[in-house]
Amino acid sequence: MGTIIGILASIFTAVALLPQLIKIIREKKSEGISYLMLASLFLGLSLWIWYGCMKEDWIIIISNAFSLCVNISIVVLSFVYRER
Repeated sequence: MGTIIGILASIFTAVALLPQLIKIIREKKSEGISYLMLASLFLGLSLWIWYGCMKEDWIIIISNAFSLCVNISIVVLSFVYRER
């Protein structure tokens, strides 16, 4: 049961920023992005990946690596689509 809860938590956490990424891609705008929130999330995800590696827990590693990739994509696209 604990594994199922961990997997579900990982899935929901991993996809949490996907709607934001999709919105940026569709609208080609990134106004209103909180870089402090993204930086905090980036640090937290990096630490989760490190923790997952220490524990050799692939659920933690993969889900947080996916989230980190989404987070990085949002940052990159926010600079690409920023107002000039």
